[in-house]
Amino acid sequence: MESKAKFIPNPKKRLMDQVREVLRYHHYAYRTEQSYCQWIVRFVKFYESKRHPREMGAPEVQAFLSHLASDRDVAASTQKQALNALVFLYRHVLDQPLAQGMDPRKASRGMRPPTVLTEEEVSRLLDAMEGVHRLMAQLMYGSGLRLMECIRLRVKDLDFGQGQIFVRDGKGGKDRVTILPTQLHHSLKAQLEKVSALHRQDLSEGAGEVYLPLALDRKYPNAGKSFEWQYAFPARKRSIDPRSGKERRHHVMENGLQKAVKRAALATAIPKRISTHTLRHSFATHMLEHGIHIRALQELMGHADVKTTEIYTHVMKKDIKQWISPLDRIVG
Repeated sequence: MESKAKFIPNPKKRLMDQVREVLRYHHYAYRTEQSYCQWIVRFVKFYESKRHPREMGAPEVQAFLSHLASDRDVAASTQKQALNALVFLYRHVLDQPLAQGMDPRKASRGMRPPTVLTEEEVSRLLDAMEGVHRLMAQLMYGSGLRLMECIRLRVKDLDFGQGQIFVRDGKGGKDRVTILPTQLHHSLKAQLEKVSALHRQDLSEGAGEVYLPLALDRKYPNAGKSFEWQYAFPARKRSIDPRSGKERRHHVMENGLQKAVKRAALATAIPKRISTHTLRHSFATHMLEHGIHIRALQELMGHADVKTTEIYTHVMKKDIKQWISPLDRIVG
C-alpha cells in the first residue's frame, strides 16, 4: 500500500509563510497557527545570530526548551506547546525530523488546584453582569464550556428540544455534548432572534457569510450563508477574514467577555482570583457536589483523561460530619 505523499511548501516563500502554508494544509485552527508561529519566531530570536532553523537542530531546541523552564519559569503545558511547535516546524516544514532522545530541563510548574466559587458567589458574580456578556457567563457556568467553546457556538449547536449543546471541535479537536440549562432557553431564543435579524440585514447588503471549518465551504458552497451556521454571539461589525480575504461576520472577541467578568469580580469584591475559566471550574465542582458520577462529568467537560476531572474532587465542599473516624469504630 503506497504511503500518502508529503506536502511540500513553496521553497520560494519566506520561512513563516511556509509554516502558515503547511499549517493550513493540515487544517490547524487559526489560534494554533498564531501560537505555533509565535513560538518559532521566539526560537529564532533566542539565538542572537538569528540562524535559520535549518542550520540548527535538536541541541538548539533542547537548549531553548531548558531556557523556558529555568529562566522563564513557564508552566509544563507552555513548555509542551513550544515543543509541539518546533517538532511541527522540523518535521512538516523543513523535513528534518528532530532526533529522538532530547532531554530538556522539565518545567516545574505543574497543575494547580483550580479557583472555585461557591454557588452564592456565582450568583453574585452573574448578578453584577448584564446583556450578552451575562448570558455568555451564565452559559459557561451552566454548561461547563471553555471560553472559546462559548464564543464559537453556532445557531445549530443549540438543541432546545433535547436540552443539549453540541460542542464542535473543542480542545484536542474533539466533539462532545453537554447540558443546555432550561433557565437560559428564553434568553438564548431571544439572542437568536437578534442574530436572525442581523443575518437578514447582512444578506440584504450582499454579505451574510461566515467561516466554515474543514473546507466545508467547498463541499457546501451555500452553507456559509445559511442561518444555522451563523455564530450565536456574532461580532458587531463585519471584518476581513485573515486567511481567505473575504468579508465575513465573525464571532465576538473573547476579551470582551473576559473584561466583563473581571469588572464583575471587582464589583462584588469576592476575594478570589476570578477569570472566565473559574465559571467552568465551578460548574464541575458543583456538579460533583450534587452527586454526578465522575465519569459522566468527564464526558461533559471533554477531558481525555479522568485524572484531569479528579482534580475537582480536591476542591469540592465536603461534609466531614457524615464521616466516622476509624478510632470511633473501635469498640473499646
